[in-house]
Amino acid sequence: MPAAFAFEPQTWALDPVHTRVLFAIDHAGFSKAMGTVSGSTGTLVFDRDDWTRARLDVRVPLERLDLGDAKWNDAVRASNLLDTRRHPDAHFVSTKAEPIDANHAKVCGELTLRGTTKPLCMDVTLNAVKRHPLPPFRRTAGFSATATLSRAEFGMSAWPTVIGDAVELRIEAEAERARDEAGARDDSMSPEPSPVEPAEPDTQSNTQPEPQPEPTP
Repeated sequence: MPAAFAFEPQTWALDPVHTRVLFAIDHAGFSKAMGTVSGSTGTLVFDRDDWTRARLDVRVPLERLDLGDAKWNDAVRASNLLDTRRHPDAHFVSTKAEPIDANHAKVCGELTLRGTTKPLCMDVTLNAVKRHPLPPFRRTAGFSATATLSRAEFGMSAWPTVIGDAVELRIEAEAERARDEAGARDDSMSPEPSPVEPAEPDTQSNTQPEPQPEPTP
């Protein structure tokens, strides 16, 4: 394989099941209201040896916002706040990544929220890059990130005496290695042993052993 190809950044697809955005915002000075958004999708171009080449394009489906109460969810999705009927997604596209050390970087880009685009920087930690221990054993990268934004900058100024302006974000994300153009798994270049040893053939009976259920992630 040509050396130039071997050192190209790899493309990963965000896992919407194991990627979640948590947000916290002041609630009239009494507490921090907390909610999550699941189901984010997007692509990551990443070389763990060169953070400067990282590129992220992700969409967050705001209709899936959950604050733990149906009426509260509806109030936040309403037109005077997120206005998810007209703007159902938040969209982040990175523009640069500045490495801090091997497992940490500041990733900056443009966040489009409620029809307004503003710069946003995240502090990102690389947790792991390895083969997933559960079927189908895909090569997986895991990240944690934090950021803070002003809701007023995105046109959400309603309820200023009840809802704070600063929105704290925490993102937990997993991404699976995408297939290359030929449809083959790129991690086949450096295969890892399966954590489950193959069963020995049953030479005493013609009946096949009953398959064991796979663990649920």
